[in-house]
Amino acid sequence: MEIERAKQILQSSEKITVLYQGEPVWIDMVDENAEKAQVHSESNPDDVKKIPVWDLEEKKEVH
Repeated sequence: MEIERAKQILQSSEKITVLYQGEPVWIDMVDENAEKAQVHSESNPDDVKKIPVWDLEEKKEVH
């Protein structure tokens, strides 16, 4: 995922599904300088990670 898209998702009021290694996560913050995102697992909010933004994947909803 690109940094700008991660920032858009973070600021969005919509529920946008983001995956990290196939697991749904919430983006908590984006560090543009380090190109990292802090995320936590939807299933385990205590599981917080700081990962490369490029490792995030937006799940496109199929209608």
